[in-house]
Amino acid sequence: MPKLSVPPSSCFAFVQASLVMIFFALMPMAAQSQSLFTTQSSEPANTNADTASGNGTGTGADTTPLSTLLEVLKDDAARAALIADLEKTVTPQAATETAPVVAQSPSESGSQGISIGRRIALQTQQIGEETIATVQSFWTSLQGGGGVFSGLSGAEISVLVQAIPGLLTVIAITIFLFVVLRRLARGLYARMGRRAENVGIIPSIGLFIGSNILDALIVLLAWAAGYLITILAVGDFGQIGIRQSLYLNAFLLVEMTKVIIRSFLSPVASGLRIVPVSDAAARSLTRYLSIVVSVLGYGQLLIVPIVNQSANMAAGAGVSALLSVIVLLYFVYIVLRRRKDVTRWLKNETDPAVAEDAVGVDPAAIEKARRSVVIRTLHGVAQIWHWFALVYIAVMFIVVMTQPADVTLNALVASGKILAALIIAALISGWLARTVHSGIPLPDDINAKLPLLERRINTFVPRAFSLLRLALLLGVLIFTLDVIGMIDVRSWLESQVGLAFTAAIISVGLILTVSFGLWLALTSFVDYKLNPEFGGIPSSRETTLLTLLRNAVTIALVILTLMFVLSEIGLDIGPLLASAGVLGLAIGFGAQKMVQDIITGVFIQFENVINVGDVITVGGTTGTVEKLSVRSVSLRDVQGVFHMIPFSTVDMVSNYMRGFAYTVTDMGIAYRENVEDAKQAMFDAFERMVANEPDIAANIIGELEWFGVQSLGDSAVVLRTRIKTDPGKQWGIGRMFNGYLKVVFDERGIEIPFPQQTIWLGENKDGTTQPFKIEGPETKTSKPETKTPTKKIKADDVPDSGDADADGAADR
Repeated sequence: MPKLSVPPSSCFAFVQASLVMIFFALMPMAAQSQSLFTTQSSEPANTNADTASGNGTGTGADTTPLSTLLEVLKDDAARAALIADLEKTVTPQAATETAPVVAQSPSESGSQGISIGRRIALQTQQIGEETIATVQSFWTSLQGGGGVFSGLSGAEISVLVQAIPGLLTVIAITIFLFVVLRRLARGLYARMGRRAENVGIIPSIGLFIGSNILDALIVLLAWAAGYLITILAVGDFGQIGIRQSLYLNAFLLVEMTKVIIRSFLSPVASGLRIVPVSDAAARSLTRYLSIVVSVLGYGQLLIVPIVNQSANMAAGAGVSALLSVIVLLYFVYIVLRRRKDVTRWLKNETDPAVAEDAVGVDPAAIEKARRSVVIRTLHGVAQIWHWFALVYIAVMFIVVMTQPADVTLNALVASGKILAALIIAALISGWLARTVHSGIPLPDDINAKLPLLERRINTFVPRAFSLLRLALLLGVLIFTLDVIGMIDVRSWLESQVGLAFTAAIISVGLILTVSFGLWLALTSFVDYKLNPEFGGIPSSRETTLLTLLRNAVTIALVILTLMFVLSEIGLDIGPLLASAGVLGLAIGFGAQKMVQDIITGVFIQFENVINVGDVITVGGTTGTVEKLSVRSVSLRDVQGVFHMIPFSTVDMVSNYMRGFAYTVTDMGIAYRENVEDAKQAMFDAFERMVANEPDIAANIIGELEWFGVQSLGDSAVVLRTRIKTDPGKQWGIGRMFNGYLKVVFDERGIEIPFPQQTIWLGENKDGTTQPFKIEGPETKTSKPETKTPTKKIKADDVPDSGDADADGAADR
């Protein structure tokens, strides 16, 4: 939701009211301190007079204090006694100046200090007296405010009328040149603004600087031309009058101030406008501020000096006050005329329905946001913003009417400083808000190499920018309080506490920035190394180790950053480190299994025993490694079951994905079959498989190996062969080879035996038995053999419980 721009008028009302109240509050305090000084200084004189009189050096009861003091100073003995008495009087007084003297009641004289009730009573009494004195002083100053116009006699108008002929030529020359040059450059400003809307940030900054330099050059050319023509053509050749010089200097300062105003508002070129307002608002604000600057600038820099020179200083002060009142009345006119427009703009700025984030949002959510306390408060402030502005104008009017010119000037300068601070803070805050909303985009080539970098930056940077906006708001508040005199920022910064605080803030900021940069560089490096589109494809071991490195370094970096930050803010991290060591020792004893898991996992990783994607047997479970941490390994078996096995339970790890693998085939034939015929059939089945299955052949890295007769079973002669394959392909190749063996054995009539049983049906008493009806096999027409496509074997094909016996597992 867009940030509400607080009207500067409300801030100025509070600021100026605070300034006036502080000023009037300090006046009775100064008077009180002066009276105290007078009372204290009179006591020693009386004492000295009494001393002198006691010594018999006085002239009589009606002797004046000065004559008595003169007689004492003439007499050496009396003078020495006076000095001794003064030393006795000043020494106890100097010793007790640092501690306030509080009158105590008899009941409290025996206590160690003043009671709480009496302290509260004294504080309230002091506050009440100071408040009454401030109000009285304020009312007295207000009653005498009409005196600012007492110097006006009506002759000031004739003075100004007499000064116009000597200034008319210079004014006409400078104004004519300035207007002509501005008209010629108006089209150029518009073109520069349109171009700035369609270019990047760097060209826009260049166009902005160029337009303002051009605007300032126009002012300088008009001013220089006015000076040159005045010296050469007006009056005596080579000379210029003081009034012409006053006007030209006022023209330069006033028009340069307007250049600064136009640089922010840019009424002609919206593309060069810094302040986010509409074209109509920019033109109106520029017109209003230009009128105010012209009245105050030319009035204070030209009219007031002329009146001071031709009439008197009192008349000049009256003219200055009159100009200030005219400007204040003009402000009242602006506030009353634009009251509804500003109220409507403030409400639109704080309306959730017109915010950029409200696109596609549920209307119910927008209505709920409208009913929130913050939005209702902002809308209420928008309804009464003009009252704050009018209060500020009233306060400034009181300052103009009751205070000297220097106080009024200081109030105006303070208002200008606060206004500039608010504008700059609003611009920076708006830029930060737009950056937070839109994010920080990175070039496409960087996003291709580091796909996660932009997301990481846009996750942390908005939080940092939000803190910067908060710090900016706090800085503006402190600057405002410093300008109006409520606090002394410079003295506080120069103190030991201020230096320590600012040093700690800067150090913490640098530590956090460097830590974030190191973490970002490390994660970006890991992302780049794991990106298969750039460089080589990372192996499973590289993936595992780099991931573990990133996690470990991140944890270490967070801990070190926290320790450095705590150390910079003044906390002693020695006891914290000792406590952490003791806590770590206690955790180590209490979590021995976890420690064992971690230590075993570290050695397994460094020895490259397991990687993500490997097919292993660990803890009696066979499956594909899906996740590998520093303390456990996670497997998924052929049935899809997910297993998490801590390293502390691991005694042996069998990895089927190292270098190469073997598929061992134990094929049984009947005792009546010829072993050599079966051997040839197995080799022929292998060659047929290689010829018909190119994908299978690509994963075979050796010929069929003949081991011979493996065993003589109860019903079969077991023959063993072995095929060398790529790791992870052995199980699929073994299944494919078994299929081809079955086909070849069937074609050649080689029997694959199976367990047989003898059935006895019993006999009758006459020796007969139940007959069986046996029919011969039906003659069937064989159909052409069709080949069923097989599933492509994947690298993560894992064995099940029937793929290997004890011997086969050992060979694998």
